Amino acid sequence: MAWAQTYTTVDFPGATATLLTGGPDAQGTFIGQETTAGVNHGFTLTARGVFSAFDPPGSIFTIPNFITPDGTIVGQFEDASDVEHGFILHRGHYTTFDVPGAPATGLSSVNPWGEMTGFTCLVDRTCENPPYESFIVSREGQITSFNPFGAPSSFASAVNPSGTVVGTYTDSSGVTHGYLLQHRTFTTNDFPGATLTFDGGINPEGDIVGLYTDASGVTHSFLLRNGAYTGFDPPGAIYSDAAGITSSGVIVGFYVDSAGVAHGYIRTPRR
Repeated sequence: MAWAQTYTTVDFPGATATLLTGGPDAQGTFIGQETTAGVNHGFTLTARGVFSAFDPPGSIFTIPNFITPDGTIVGQFEDASDVEHGFILHRGHYTTFDVPGAPATGLSSVNPWGEMTGFTCLVDRTCENPPYESFIVSREGQITSFNPFGAPSSFASAVNPSGTVVGTYTDSSGVTHGYLLQHRTFTTNDFPGATLTFDGGINPEGDIVGLYTDASGVTHSFLLRNGAYTGFDPPGAIYSDAAGITSSGVIVGFYVDSAGVAHGYIRTPRR
């Protein structure tokens, strides 16, 4: 049975752009990024509707990517030397995370057991341009870097509690695909008929969300559940991206409207 969906638009007060990237956690808190006066900051949004901006120390550009049920946040920030670093925010304390020897690092998720995913930027220290390389961090802190199928560039997006990883890779022909890494085996995920697929998030049940670009060049959000793809867009969207999904099926992301303004969205199953 297909459940109806309710969409909620989220805009950080005074911001020119708002993107939701994770949540809600067990307390109902969402995370995202907002742009004010040309500067990008992280933010939290509580269940009571209270917005709070935040930045790791020394950051001039902050992107939070994931929040765990207990409220731990991971992401990336750019310092004053234009170098990208990963960060962990746990109980008000920031920890910077860098893959040794990499020009730049971003963290994309962490599961309840402390396993993390991320990517290194192999050439561009600001991480604005590829190539990238995926990595996993074990609960013991061991870093394993990889590119699926020998691809020249890839990006690990999320890891769920069972250790399944999703992400994206670009093949030697320049085509971008989603990937799933489960039990040391890679599987390619492509939205049917799409020219580009990006797996952005996965929940404990194995449902995957992300974005795809159709044959007309328009980008939409998608949900992959039990082997079936569903494309969707919030009302008024000309571009959308699903960033994360919870066990209850709540999806967060962002969309761009016809005026070119980016808004966060929450897609909630209505039962």
